[in-house]
Amino acid sequence: MNSTFQNNTKKKRIAPRAPPIGSTGAIGWLRQNLFSNIFNSLLTLICIYGLILIIPAGIDWVFLSSQFTGDNRFACQNTGACWAWIDQRTGQFLFGFYPEQERWRPFLAFLLLIPALAPWLFDRVPAQKYLRIFSVVYPVIATILLVGGFGLPNVASDKFGGFMLNLIVGLSGIVLSLPVGVLLALGRRSRLPLVKWVCIGFIEIVRGVPLITLLFVSNILLPIFLPPDATLDSVVRVIIMVTAFASAYMAEVIRGGLQAIPSGQYEAAKAMGLNYFQSMRLVILPQALRISIPGIVNTFIGLFKDTTLVIVIGLFDILGIANAMVANPDWLGLSTETYVFVASFFFVICFSMSRYSMWLERRLGTKGSTGWSS
Repeated sequence: MNSTFQNNTKKKRIAPRAPPIGSTGAIGWLRQNLFSNIFNSLLTLICIYGLILIIPAGIDWVFLSSQFTGDNRFACQNTGACWAWIDQRTGQFLFGFYPEQERWRPFLAFLLLIPALAPWLFDRVPAQKYLRIFSVVYPVIATILLVGGFGLPNVASDKFGGFMLNLIVGLSGIVLSLPVGVLLALGRRSRLPLVKWVCIGFIEIVRGVPLITLLFVSNILLPIFLPPDATLDSVVRVIIMVTAFASAYMAEVIRGGLQAIPSGQYEAAKAMGLNYFQSMRLVILPQALRISIPGIVNTFIGLFKDTTLVIVIGLFDILGIANAMVANPDWLGLSTETYVFVASFFFVICFSMSRYSMWLERRLGTKGSTGWSS
């Protein structure tokens, strides 16, 4: 009788129905994210109305009613933006005061940066093994291209400027601050009192002062403590201070990731017979870094934007070039166009870093605060 009842039950089963149209697809996303209740619906309509007012006017000002030719600001007769200075000042915005006939060198260094970073940022890159070897020697190649040597004319660092200077300082700080931050985070958690307190002192002192103060120290006070016949390049001094500043913040971000690792992971590493360095390299740090991806990238973005502070010690980055151009009588009054141009550079770089961070989190399957993947 039980078997007969089960057979009748199986025959009477109803096939699952498709979900309501309003809960899936684009309509479902709109209802869930933009029109979930009356208040959110009202805010959405207000934002849409604001975009309708801003976007067409912005497109008209930037493109439709703008002017891209002219020798000075007086040549711009249109009601939109005046971009006539771009063809005359693009070289300075990109390379600063780097000799014009040698600007192929920083451009080549930038092109070589792509294969140098690709094997570390992405998987399944062709010839990945050889590209990683190239990445190790790339800093030497880039230095020779930018500064000179091996038959290339020497270019003083005071000629560096524009977006090239932002890229050099920012990229150097990013590459150097991560390993230094990892060492500081591990040192702060060390059981050796001397190592622990040295790391704590460095982190707290550096995090307790503004970056602009460190830049002044590197430019004014640091040469005082050097031997009389010793000199340290100004760009190198800036890179050192920017790296130290970012490393202190990076150490705290990574320390948070280390604290999020369950104690069972440490015990499992010991049970497998791994020593301290092996357990950190193979078990603990990979999980801690995966957890810390958002904070690490956020620190990188802040570091890259802070490279504009080099202007206070006399180096002309892209913002410094913009300020100098706005003060030029030929282009006086074009501050809006100039700073929009500068902001677009930083937006592209920082937005790309943010998108890459999100892609990396999805690829690694980061979930929750323990770093476990589903």
